[in-house]
Amino acid sequence: MQFKDIIGQEDTKSRFIQTVKDNRVSHAQLIVGEKGVGKLALAIAFAQYVSCQNKQANDSCGQCPSCKKYQKLVHPDLHFVFPVVKGKGVSNPVSDTYINNWRKQVISDPYFDLNDWYASLGVENAQGMIYSNESNEILKKLSLKTYESDYKIMIIWLPEKMHASCANKLLKLIEEPPTKTLFFLVSEEPNRILQTIRSRAQMTKIPRIDKEALRSALKSEYNLSDTELINLVRLSEGSYRKAKVLIKNSDENAFNFDRFVSIMRICYARNVLELMTWAEEISAIGRERQKSFLHYCLKMIRENFILNLKQEEMVFLNGEEMNFSQRFSPFINEDNVWPIADELTKAYNDIERNGNAKIIFLDLSLRWVKLLRP
Repeated sequence: MQFKDIIGQEDTKSRFIQTVKDNRVSHAQLIVGEKGVGKLALAIAFAQYVSCQNKQANDSCGQCPSCKKYQKLVHPDLHFVFPVVKGKGVSNPVSDTYINNWRKQVISDPYFDLNDWYASLGVENAQGMIYSNESNEILKKLSLKTYESDYKIMIIWLPEKMHASCANKLLKLIEEPPTKTLFFLVSEEPNRILQTIRSRAQMTKIPRIDKEALRSALKSEYNLSDTELINLVRLSEGSYRKAKVLIKNSDENAFNFDRFVSIMRICYARNVLELMTWAEEISAIGRERQKSFLHYCLKMIRENFILNLKQEEMVFLNGEEMNFSQRFSPFINEDNVWPIADELTKAYNDIERNGNAKIIFLDLSLRWVKLLRP
């Protein structure tokens, strides 16, 4: 992965390159940002530049033995940690259990998210994590001397998914790092990482991809009209992954929209029996999809509140969503927007903690009944 392969983010690229030139690369980097902005790709390109044997002014050379191994993600001094799942015949999984799947996923699409990763493993309904036994693997890898590069580099994708005991051992490593070792932590929810880890890492916030860079990338990959490109860039909100999902007319987005419309109408009608049926149906779809739905609900509540304030230029909805929201938005106002958002956040956290999904969604919908029609 080279910097030139990454969409936009020119300021961040320059900053990373300059730290290498100045020989002041922090041993622990926390790279944070929203989904689809290129965090993981930047971390890998940064690592490749650090290890490159013939560094260029603005990028790794792409031709030296180190770069060629990085292109296949098989460099012996590059290590990955990422969420994994337990499955048939796999009771104590670690990242290396799925390393071949991981390399294939990253090489094919470095802008993927957690749902894409689970789908590639065929476990969409699972809820993975970085288990406690991963810490032993990290210690074992980092206790070895470097093979070819000046540095051993450990890229940890979504450290917020790390088991507490594993996180505590990682903290000790960051506090007293092995010689010539770099940690790149790539996070979407940094507030869920141990505060002591955050305080010891140099944080780099990755912004949304700028509109022109995103438009150019989409134009080169897809046959779209100028009007389609303008609308797509606006709706994707600086996320390359979101843009691709919109182009493919994601079934997940359509599912979330249908479920959202359904529950809003049931809540408005105050039909308790249908609420119970709805809660039972959505409790059966798997926790990652449930969390995806709750995220979608938060987005729709936000957009409808902005629409109710008559600020349509700030609303990011597709045609079907806008048609519904033109009628629904009057019900989302200053009195209920924050309580509704709070209930969604609480439900998300409860699902994350493996709470009973049927009870969580039934409780959520009953509270919505009161908030939509007090």
